[in-house]
Amino acid sequence: MAATAGRCMNPRFMDPESMKCTISSSPSYTSSRQSQVQFSNQRHQFCSLSMNGCQSEPRAPIGTIETRTFPPVLTPALAMDSLNSAISEMKSEPPPFDSGIIRLEVPIQQQIEAIDWLHAQKELLPRCFFSGRNPSQFSDRFIDYTNGNNRSPSVEHRLISVAGVGSAVYFHHSHPFSLDDWRSIKRFLSKKCPLIRAYGAIRFDARADISSEWRSFGSFYFIVPQVELDELEGSSMLATTVAWDTALSWKYGEAITALQSTLQQVSSMVTRLQKEVPYPCILSNNYIPSKVYWDVAVNRSLQMINRKNSPLIKVVLARSTRVVTSTDIDPLAWLACLQVEGGNSYQFCLQPPDAPAFIGNTPEQLFHQKGYDICSEALAGTRARGRSEAMDLQIENDLLSSAKDHQEFTIVQECIRRKLEASNLGYAVCVRVSLEAKKAIRKLPRVQHLYAPLTGRLRSEDDEFKVLSSLHPTPAVCGFPTEEARILIAETEMFDRGMYAGPVGWFGGGESEFAVGIRSALVERGLGALIYAGTGIVEGSNSSLEWEELELKTSQSPRLTKAPVAKLEG
Repeated sequence: MAATAGRCMNPRFMDPESMKCTISSSPSYTSSRQSQVQFSNQRHQFCSLSMNGCQSEPRAPIGTIETRTFPPVLTPALAMDSLNSAISEMKSEPPPFDSGIIRLEVPIQQQIEAIDWLHAQKELLPRCFFSGRNPSQFSDRFIDYTNGNNRSPSVEHRLISVAGVGSAVYFHHSHPFSLDDWRSIKRFLSKKCPLIRAYGAIRFDARADISSEWRSFGSFYFIVPQVELDELEGSSMLATTVAWDTALSWKYGEAITALQSTLQQVSSMVTRLQKEVPYPCILSNNYIPSKVYWDVAVNRSLQMINRKNSPLIKVVLARSTRVVTSTDIDPLAWLACLQVEGGNSYQFCLQPPDAPAFIGNTPEQLFHQKGYDICSEALAGTRARGRSEAMDLQIENDLLSSAKDHQEFTIVQECIRRKLEASNLGYAVCVRVSLEAKKAIRKLPRVQHLYAPLTGRLRSEDDEFKVLSSLHPTPAVCGFPTEEARILIAETEMFDRGMYAGPVGWFGGGESEFAVGIRSALVERGLGALIYAGTGIVEGSNSSLEWEELELKTSQSPRLTKAPVAKLEG
């Protein structure tokens, strides 16, 4: 059924002229950072370029937004046949609209892991992957489909993860993500088509210079995939999406041709990735900052925190570890291994054309919004897991009773609550916010954290952008107060965080979900990885202990030359 884009809200967070979406044919990026890595993509295949949705008039409605579901089939190859046939028919019968987005989907009567399907596409770019945290987070997230004739009862399957290649439409720029950019994304989405989604990420600090390794990501990067595999509980779905807008000089015929070109490169031969393969040994690693400079940075931060009348209470300082390994790191194979120990975590991969892969295994939710309902969480404090049940319980009790970690946790929890209760527009985003009074422990395979959920009721379903702008960055990855901590980070850190610690997730028609891009790395075959980790500095912090926490978060063993590649637990 065709749907039209709804009206968007009028308030702005940023000056409309300075933030207006304009595209430069050759954007320039400068950086004063000391850590810059040159990545090469000679092995990659590139899909045909589509349109940048940020060039559109954000309030202009889309002519049609549709999802067409076809009868279920047994295999991915049969699904490809159905899609190719349908696209050929669409090419000969163009719709009477100057703009639109149409999703074609074919249910597959077997469960295929999305990451396996994505790995079979041989680094076809751009590509994306997003997997939810655990069943409870997706328990109400069911996909309905009929047998294609609209006469049979619908069948419900829980969505587990999504993988996509190509871009039916992408959204990308070097300026900070603005309200108009959000509107430009939302004009291609509809509640009536819940699986037409834009997947992507936003920089931690859009005001910081973009270094060479993050250049292709810009300040934000989102895509609606051209070809997508949705992994469902007990089944799968192969889908294609075509989008066009003559106002952007991207006509329907061009969009169909580009989609057919991508489909010719898509493989239906899917093999299961080995998830317990040996990790390549680390040949060398380079820390930025070094331990000496880290001590200086932490002590300087403590001086500012302890200064009389200083507003700064907490700052999160990060480290970038440049790793060179004995063999190539396949980012998807690495991510598949992380899934084994990824309970209570989101897994993600985002890779634009001409860029390394940004992958992660993060336990931290920024927010999940569905209709008027929103949930977020406070996550702070880190300890290792114990080698025995008794030791693990002792470490848990130590974390629960630690005054320093309690202070960190309270700062995060209260800051999120206040941001939801009173936005920077001067009125509350939520009419009601509830939080767990008692902190709990979230246990991961090798670390554990203090944790408590928060829930709220939005004033408007269209407050999604307000929520994103209010909650990011959280004190868990930046500090408190936010602006004072951000300035200190910008003055202290000698590398570009890029999308590390920024929002990573997706926008949908009536639902969206974002994680915090920690436990993450920038990976490219042949050139190793940049692994990122951070730790909170508050009164009472010790630079050596904080360094040890960084080691815990980026290494399975302190003997790095003999250790597996770091497992992104930080």
